[in-house]
Amino acid sequence: MEKKVAIVTDSNSGITQAQAKEFGVTVLPMPFMINEETYYEDITLNQTEFYERLESGVNVVTSQPSPESVLKLWEGLLTDHDEIVHIPMSSGLSGSCQSAIMLAEDFDGKVQVVNNQRISVTQRQSVLDAKMLAGRGMDAAGIKEFLENDKFNSSIYIMLDTLYYLKKGGRITPAAAAIGTMLKLKPVLQIQGEKLDAFAKARTVNQGKSIMMTAIKNDMENRFGGASAENIWLQVAYTKNLDAAEHLVEELEREFPGFDIVCNPLSLSVACHIGPGALAIACCKKVK
Repeated sequence: MEKKVAIVTDSNSGITQAQAKEFGVTVLPMPFMINEETYYEDITLNQTEFYERLESGVNVVTSQPSPESVLKLWEGLLTDHDEIVHIPMSSGLSGSCQSAIMLAEDFDGKVQVVNNQRISVTQRQSVLDAKMLAGRGMDAAGIKEFLENDKFNSSIYIMLDTLYYLKKGGRITPAAAAIGTMLKLKPVLQIQGEKLDAFAKARTVNQGKSIMMTAIKNDMENRFGGASAENIWLQVAYTKNLDAAEHLVEELEREFPGFDIVCNPLSLSVACHIGPGALAIACCKKVK
């Protein structure tokens, strides 16, 4: 008999609670500590409130979901599902994946935690892929294996507007931040597998966009089997600057005609480290 599989992710996927209902998936809200008080993404903390707090200089720290909240969620879902596929944010960027893997050990294989090192719009696509595979009758272990084998078939490039938050989080040295700020550099970072790495330095926003577009096109052609709409999902993500993101979507539509382009706010866990004003271009290979 076909198994009933529940798909679970966290709010780092950018999937809101409202969209989760629409997609038929479950989203675990990520907790944040703001001045020692706990808030939950998209439950007690929305995008606007988050940026107000962040820019007022208060201490905003990402946390991971408590073991109790994860277990309660899983146990609830297993009352009317046979299995669960749990897709957390990249293990390289948070400890929540490792914690979930340990918690799943007590569920006799009924909970499969996917470590496919995705975040934001690429994590969102993994969730939709998992839902589709479950709809085709694949069981939880099969979906986990499929998604982990597919993990490097995605790319993200992010251009930052400010170096302040990377410096604050200890991701770059104060000296590097000072020089970058003085030269008004727009660093372009990439997320490839586990890590958030430096990729290039742009002098202007337009140069940064052009660097990201070229890099994405290269990945499509050299790693993902061709830059075609049948083959690739194209995505834009941003922190607090919807107008700039929509403008970038228009530029991408000219550069990649016919592609479906999803545009989403970057998850708050990433925004904490990079601050407002960031723009990202991402792509994933489509599941055939």
